[in-house]
Amino acid sequence: MKAAVYTRYGPPDVLEIKDVEMPVPRDNDVLVRVHATTVAAGDWRVRKGDPWIGKFMTGLWSPRKRFRILGMEFAGRVESVGKAVTRFAAGDQVFGASGFTFGAHAEYVCVFEDGLLEKKPANMSFEEAAAVLFGGVSALHFLRKAKIQAGQKVLIYGASGSVGVFAVQLAKHFGAHVTGVCSTANLDLVKSLGADQVVDYTREDFSKASRGYDVVFDTVGKSGWSRTLKALKRGGFYVRVGGSGRLTSILGDVFRGILVSLTGAAKVVGGVSRGAAGDLSFLKGLIETGELRTVIDRRYSLDDIAEAHRHAEAGHKRGHVVILLEPTSR
Repeated sequence: MKAAVYTRYGPPDVLEIKDVEMPVPRDNDVLVRVHATTVAAGDWRVRKGDPWIGKFMTGLWSPRKRFRILGMEFAGRVESVGKAVTRFAAGDQVFGASGFTFGAHAEYVCVFEDGLLEKKPANMSFEEAAAVLFGGVSALHFLRKAKIQAGQKVLIYGASGSVGVFAVQLAKHFGAHVTGVCSTANLDLVKSLGADQVVDYTREDFSKASRGYDVVFDTVGKSGWSRTLKALKRGGFYVRVGGSGRLTSILGDVFRGILVSLTGAAKVVGGVSRGAAGDLSFLKGLIETGELRTVIDRRYSLDDIAEAHRHAEAGHKRGHVVILLEPTSR
């Protein structure tokens, strides 16, 4: 099968299209022929070797063999299943995530039956469904950790990114009053996702636009501590996702988060999102009722995956960058 492979850390050009062995499903595995996948932040960060601490998992000096095909989320058709699999059969249209085991930037990917895998929503194409898992599960995980409740005031910083577009929609689903922060070009998009108010960060400081937020959800690590604490209610939740990945920045944020939490100024939430049992079926239900949709910025072929990484890494995309491997019919 064809796959995008990298054998050293570095810029997008380290990615090469190669013929590799097709994965073989074990007893509890599902083999999926990938129709569409995405370039998520986790993909380009791991390719760069950023943050450095991630190399303890993927390989200190070069990526280990099992991590040389990136790709965290996908949609496609089941090719075959292991002998113990009961939930899926060959031909099923599915969407899911391989997470930090990666492997989806290829014609086939093998995943656990009981992992983040579900039958594709009937009202989504493969390319739309491929762009659900990373942003949707991350937004859901962190909003729950922030104990979101109906009637709360929630600010989403980076509201037009892959996590932000889901955070806006999910916060509205939970009954919050949502303010989205984004650039001028994305104001209409964020409004269309359901935001009650929008703030153009190129023209206005969100901490001066309004005060008293119950939750500030920074999806890109750029809201800033001082501005966020000004905007939050005392004891409110400050959700931090993203960031530069530099060691000094990581350590500084950890210590600052501990200090802020100890003083009671805010409850700081961060770390890596983890999909819980039922998350994917929950998101699928919202998709099928029309409460949740994906936003696709650009589409690329597998041959152009280096360009896709370059665009995703630039930090100005709207929603998701999708890689198409098969025709995109429903």
